[in-house]
Amino acid sequence: MLNTKGHQLEQSLKIKNLLDEAVKEAQAIGEQIDGIRAPDEKLASTAKTVMDDIGAVRGRPLFFPFVGTGVGRGAYVELIDGSVKLDLINGIGIHVLGHSHPRVMSASLRGALSDIVMQGNLEPNREYHLISKKLVDLASRNSRLKYVWLSTCGTMANENALKACRQKKTPARMVIAMNAAFAGRSTMMAEITDNPNFKVGLPEYNEVLRVPWFDKTDPNSSAKSLSVFKEHVAKHGQNIACFTFEPMQGEGGYNVAPREFFLPILEFCREHKIPVWADEVQTFTRTGNFFAFETLGIGDFIDVCTIAKTAQNGATFYTEEFNPKPGLISGTFSGSTVSLAAGLEILNILDKENYMGPGGKIAMIHKEFVSMLEDLNSTTCKGLLQDAGGLGLMVAVTPMDGTKDKVDRLMHTLYKNGLICFGCGKGPYKLRFLLPAILTSADINVAKGIIEKSIKEIS
Repeated sequence: MLNTKGHQLEQSLKIKNLLDEAVKEAQAIGEQIDGIRAPDEKLASTAKTVMDDIGAVRGRPLFFPFVGTGVGRGAYVELIDGSVKLDLINGIGIHVLGHSHPRVMSASLRGALSDIVMQGNLEPNREYHLISKKLVDLASRNSRLKYVWLSTCGTMANENALKACRQKKTPARMVIAMNAAFAGRSTMMAEITDNPNFKVGLPEYNEVLRVPWFDKTDPNSSAKSLSVFKEHVAKHGQNIACFTFEPMQGEGGYNVAPREFFLPILEFCREHKIPVWADEVQTFTRTGNFFAFETLGIGDFIDVCTIAKTAQNGATFYTEEFNPKPGLISGTFSGSTVSLAAGLEILNILDKENYMGPGGKIAMIHKEFVSMLEDLNSTTCKGLLQDAGGLGLMVAVTPMDGTKDKVDRLMHTLYKNGLICFGCGKGPYKLRFLLPAILTSADINVAKGIIEKSIKEIS
């Protein structure tokens, strides 16, 4: 590439200086955001018009009256009503380095100078090559995963994973999945998802078999789940295409299970040659390792794995044995040049700057945030914030009695008071946080004050 115009574009000092100046100016504007801010009454009418218009064109209102201005600073984001919120859901896990990270902005700007907006699997550019190589490097460190295929979202990554498994086990079609699973919003992923509210009016295709998730209150939980798994195999035999699971459940309630729960099932799958697909669309980079299968020490069992969110793109990993035949997985789009460039920069930052591992930044944030929730539960919000936990940047807590109405009310009260989070689970319902990896102790202290105030307002 040394003699190409592309190399000239990449090495242009003039472009570098222009990009540096643009990022520097954007950062200077963002630095004016210095914490939570209430809405500006002068902007209320304009903001309401925008919210109403969005509701009209999409057929339903936004869950939160959230439209960003395009300016943020770290964990804080500015909205068009002039307010500033502490963003602890981050687009449901997309903005792992928070808002307006200078290196991510710089990578995005450089990506925007490319000759194309969208890269494809037929005609990719260098960003496709670089992020694919990085992803394979990360995945292969503690697993047998050898290849990766890019896609535009987690759902599409999951569709590709299922196709790879079904092709390998053709003509098998049945899928074994966990209770409370979530897999995405396509027709097939909705079938794997175990929440009737997410598939109202859709037909049942009866291709998914359920296994109970780990129950920490039951000492026989692992044995019971394995027993159900064996029953499915005994009944459906060669018609089982794969076993899919989230190493830590996301939408289902931020449910955590120990390594000892998974091992008997995974060993049984290996014995009976049942493909194992780990859905890491939400857990990728967030559990203190790049993959939750690393956190659990089960990488050697994984045949297929899927990610999205943090990578700013979707991706499906597979071993040599599960490399699909040509034509099975493809698609016009593999991702935008900006998303591929930004995703690569995010992965490099997380890989090289002490975010991962037992003593990494992610583990420290988890410990401090959970301790903060536990402190509130034992003091000023006594008994009203139960079972705080999760893994890494994925933290959940059961507020009050865990009923949907109260959790929804609390979410909106938190939003009003300046903190954005979301819900998960369905019995009990929980508050969930997808914390940015740049969260500071000062930010956690701000969150503590808002949570305490909001609990008191409605309890």
